[in-house]
Amino acid sequence: MSNRTAPRLHASACPHDCPSTCALEVEVLDERRIGRIRGAADNSYTAGVICAKVARYAERVHHPDRLTQPLRRTGPKGSGQFAPISWDEALDVVADQFLEAERRHGPETVWPYYYAGTMGLVQRGAIQRLRHAKGYSRQVSTVCDMPANMGWLAGHGDIRGADPREMADSDLIVNWGGNPVATQVNVMTHVSRARKGRGAKLVTIDPYRTGTAEVSDLHLMLRPGTDGALACAVMHVLFREGLADRAYLDRYAAGAERLEEHLATRTPEWAAAITGLTVEEIVAFARLYGTTKRSYLRLGYGLTRGRNGAAQMHTVSCLPVVTGAWAHKGGGALYCSFDIYHIDRTLSEGLDRLDTSVRGFDHPRIGAVLTGEDIASGPPVTAMLIQNTNPAAICPDSARVRRGFARDDLFVCVHEQFMTETARMADIVLPATMFLEHDDLYQAGGNQHILLGPKLVDPPGDCRPNHAVIGELARRLGSDSHPGFAMTERELIDATLRASGHGTLVALESRRFLDVQPNFEDAHFVKGFRWPDGKFRLKPDWPKVPYAAPSTFGPVDSMPTFPDHWAVTEEADDEHPFRLVTAPARNFLNSSFTETPTSAGRERRPSLMLHPDDAAALGIAEGDRVEAANGRGAVLLHARLFDGVRRGVAIAESIWPNAAHEGGRGINSLTGADPVAPFGGAAFHDSHVRVRKADTA
Repeated sequence: MSNRTAPRLHASACPHDCPSTCALEVEVLDERRIGRIRGAADNSYTAGVICAKVARYAERVHHPDRLTQPLRRTGPKGSGQFAPISWDEALDVVADQFLEAERRHGPETVWPYYYAGTMGLVQRGAIQRLRHAKGYSRQVSTVCDMPANMGWLAGHGDIRGADPREMADSDLIVNWGGNPVATQVNVMTHVSRARKGRGAKLVTIDPYRTGTAEVSDLHLMLRPGTDGALACAVMHVLFREGLADRAYLDRYAAGAERLEEHLATRTPEWAAAITGLTVEEIVAFARLYGTTKRSYLRLGYGLTRGRNGAAQMHTVSCLPVVTGAWAHKGGGALYCSFDIYHIDRTLSEGLDRLDTSVRGFDHPRIGAVLTGEDIASGPPVTAMLIQNTNPAAICPDSARVRRGFARDDLFVCVHEQFMTETARMADIVLPATMFLEHDDLYQAGGNQHILLGPKLVDPPGDCRPNHAVIGELARRLGSDSHPGFAMTERELIDATLRASGHGTLVALESRRFLDVQPNFEDAHFVKGFRWPDGKFRLKPDWPKVPYAAPSTFGPVDSMPTFPDHWAVTEEADDEHPFRLVTAPARNFLNSSFTETPTSAGRERRPSLMLHPDDAAALGIAEGDRVEAANGRGAVLLHARLFDGVRRGVAIAESIWPNAAHEGGRGINSLTGADPVAPFGGAAFHDSHVRVRKADTA
């Protein structure tokens, strides 16, 4: 009989940038090691199911290539030549460089830069507290969700929606712009319940045959960036065939009559020419949607990652208003649950020290900022602290980003878990903890839970969490008077919960997670949408969407006044005959998990999906080396022939590290950083390219 003790199971929460924010059960083997991770069965949304990449998280936690000690660059930038130093020496160097930069140029010369490597409120928000305490340049964080947020807010007035568990009560679930089989697996749990319990239909709307499209009852494979045209034609049919709920529109919508007039010319024939779908496909879907009152629209980010992304989100989100689906359980829509939480971030982010007169830079424009293009006034950026992101790989127009990092007069400190391409460009690299090695608090995006992620194991080597590093830097910089710097992680969590009206840390520890889903009336806007008159805005006032931004970005003045197809995307032309979509890979999450052997092995290598007929016309066979190129750069990949891609569309599931591509140029060498109207964002799925068979190596 074995004397080995069975692993202890401990509750946690997934920290990654995924709407599911799964409740977890973690096998803890000893003080430093974990085993398998599984989904918490007693969490009504996670329901015991998590993605495979998180289930094998031990591969990341115990990876031999983890950074475990501070490093100082000894060779040229990007050379990967570093030498170990102590934490005190490393933090002293960072503080001295920041203070010297501030002495020469003023505090705005320092730009703390972060994003969503962890979604924990304590660890992610700490860098904001330092920024506001010092008066460093602000960051306008638009890169991922700003177009989606603005499109949803333009109609609804705040960001909330139908309980995702209501999908089990639906007769029709429309998965629009997402691939939950690969990127948000819990959606499929609730879809499965609806299919088994009610015979519900699943429709997927996506430019290629994803894993979710494969298991759907209907797949509408439209051209990239034409979702607004499809939605307009659907609404045209709804009005024309008496499927619009006019009583609901009269009570809950502003501008319905003018919308119907506007849509009179947005016929299925008009939309077919734009989307590439047939008239029959459009009409059949419109009738299915219009005759199914319990229709649940699950909106993803995919339809918003183009230059017309915000307009597309607004147009598509009008559908359940036109049919009155919001009035029914199992009906309505969900994009995100952000506004149900009411989290007070004053302590964690130092919002009481925020000075909005300090300049702010648009997050995805980092290349233009570092090369001086976006410096209209004030000093150049000469010092940076980077946490929770890998901009050298994940930001658009990445060749410009790398040129910016190569500046000799730019000091960069990167706090990271692995030697990413951004870390390789740093002067100081600090080793960071992973989510099981510190305490944190999470709020879900695609469901309704607040979750605790406690420290379960000790980190390897000298890894330290964000909160501790920020506190040490604040002390060295003479700006640690804010009470948040002196508090422990647990004290910050407790104070944040109390200030937000969500109880205490002790209570949350005993419950593991809080379900804060509003009641049906609030979630379905029964008392009205979040505008003074309670009416959904069918005609949005784009510059006045309720968002506190320093200014608008992009061609705001030309945005459509009513739901429409906005033709501002980077269309194919004679020189660039393909539209490129950089969709998420199943086994990666942005640039995370690219270092784990199982994830990398399952994705194999950077590839470009092409329709077999397109490939044949170019003399390209399965597995051939191909080059995709445009005016921003050229990238080498391997061809993957797939009849689930539209002719004239190329799909690169990403994000592979730049170094994984022959030539060291990753897929974001091809994506543009011009901002998405009205308040910024990145058009990752909106690039045109030419494709050719590459020369033999």
